[in-house]
Formats: sequence, structure tokens, C-alpha cells
Amino acid sequence: MSSPIPKAVLYYADSAWSYAVRLALEEKGYGDDEIDLKIVDLGKGENFAPSFLRLNPKGTVPTLVVPFENTLSPDTESRYKAVTDVKAIVDLLDRSRSATSRTHTTSHAPAPSLSPATIAFCAITDSIVNLLHEGPVSPELLFYMNARNETELRDTAKTVLPFLQGRKDALERFLTESEQSAVHVSEKTKGFWLEKKRSTEELLSVFKDIEKEAGDKARQEYYLSTAAAWEVSLALVLSKLNTEIIGPFSLGDQFSTADVHVAAWLAWVIRLSGGKLSDSGAVAVATIEKRVGGGFHLAKDAVAPSAQSGGSDATTPTARDTQSKLGVFWDAVKERKTWGKVFGDEEV
Repeated sequence: MSSPIPKAVLYYADSAWSYAVRLALEEKGYGDDEIDLKIVDLGKGENFAPSFLRLNPKGTVPTLVVPFENTLSPDTESRYKAVTDVKAIVDLLDRSRSATSRTHTTSHAPAPSLSPATIAFCAITDSIVNLLHEGPVSPELLFYMNARNETELRDTAKTVLPFLQGRKDALERFLTESEQSAVHVSEKTKGFWLEKKRSTEELLSVFKDIEKEAGDKARQEYYLSTAAAWEVSLALVLSKLNTEIIGPFSLGDQFSTADVHVAAWLAWVIRLSGGKLSDSGAVAVATIEKRVGGGFHLAKDAVAPSAQSGGSDATTPTARDTQSKLGVFWDAVKERKTWGKVFGDEEV
């Protein structure tokens, strides 16, 4: 009887970049017997547990644990490595199910290449992906920085406060257990926990006792930082993204690695803006525009494929036919079967 083929393990959470990796998994057609999925509850601080930090000292998700290529043979003891960079995970998943791959894939599903086909498309992909992963518009930052006044703070606190409190409780428990020698960790890990506890408590101070500390200096600074994140940084990124994508997807008609990142990031922003993932592209973009505020609007210079193919005068679309490229993108990505497998019937 042959030894089982070593499996990869994806640690994921309810987070934008976890969605990106799961979309890549579905787009590439990986089978259930190839990759195990293990959810990590960030609100309970499971990503800071000693067992997880041994896999990923940064405590981030998604994390993909894969067997080394030279240990895939049934007569060799399997050894593993953790891939923690989102872009690297998506690229690895794309390469590992291809005509040139040496991995032992067992799935018979189609495995279309998601990689850019030309140098020019590679440059566009890098520009788009870096735009979303770098700077002040990261999904995690926008999750925390999503209130510009007391009314919005009360609403945001319903989600953020339990999350932060759960994280703080977990960090305090890990620190206590290490002090009592219930768990043995390095001084570096203890320092990591202390820093995460400090930053968590700093954010908690903004969301706690909203009525008592309306004029708190830290809270006013938080409002200013949130305004800068949404009204300046996010507005600029949305405008640039709306310009750079070709349509209907980032590189045109073919779905690519860039779209995995854009789709997951945009879904996160729509949710934070108060929209539903079931919203049409026009509605979703309008929701984001309203949330950004200040009269912000994306250029409406794209034509949906449905409008392009309808009637003898379709070559001259009316203003009613045109919408933003991001709106067209959203409508297109929601039609993919992989979208339903990752997000299901999620409404908010």
C-alpha cells in the first residue's frame, strides 16, 4: 500500500487576504485531498498562540504550509515550510497546478494559468497588487480606522470592540502562562506578545467608554487619522485602481492573479462601507463613494459587456450604460463560480 501524498495546509481567517488565497485555490481547481483548510479565529487571538507562532512568527494569516519538493516521494520523510506572504502564496498556488509543475496534484479540474502573459501585463499586475498591499489602505487598517465621529464610532465598536478585547484577553493569557512556565517560549516571543498587547490596548482606549470621554485627545486623533485614511488615501487608491484596470478584469477578458487581490480587497471595502456583497457593481461603488465622502466619485467611463452587445446602436452607449471600471469588475467577478464557493450567499 502506497504512502499518502503529503498535503499542504492553509491557515485562514475572516480576512481580505484569506479570501484572496481561497479564490486562488478555487480558480486553480485544487481538490479537497490536496490542501487542508484550518480556520484561525483572530478575535480569540489564535494567531498569537505558541503553536501558530512556531509556524509563522509574525502571527499573520493566511499562512500556507507546504511540503518541500524534494520530500514528496512516498519513501522520503516529508518536510514542510510556511509561506506567509500573500502575493507569494497566490503565485505558488498558480505555479503548483500547471503544465510544468512537479507537484503531485490529484485534482482533475481545469487549472488555467493566472499569471500575466506579457511583460507589460506583469508590470500592471505588480502595480495593482502593490497598490493594495502597501500604504494606508490595508484591509486591517481600514477595519480599525472606520469612524470619523461619535455616531460612527458607536457603530464600528459593535464589531471592533469585541475583537480587540478577545485579542487582549488571549495575549494576557499567553503572557501569564509563560510567566508561570505553563508554556515555554523565547524572550523574543514574549516581547512580541507585549508589543501586540500594547498596540491592542491603545486601540481599545478609543472604543471604550464612548460617552465618558467624548473629548479625549486620542479619540480626536483617531477621527483625524480615519478621515485621512478614507477621504485621502482610499480615494486616491480607488481612483488609481479604477484607471489602471483594463476591464472587465484587471488585464482584460482573462481572470488573473491581479484579480484575486482586487476582488478580495474590494469585497472588504464594500463591507466596511456598509454595502452587501450581493450588490450590483453600480450600487457597490455608490456605497463606497458615499462612505468616502467629500463628493468623491469614480470616473464612469466603462461600458458593461451586456451593454456592449445589446442592439444596433450599442456602439454609442449612453451615460446610463456607462459606469466605473470597478463597477464593471464587481459585476464580472460575482458571476464566477469560484466566487460563490468562497463567499456563498454572504450578504454583509
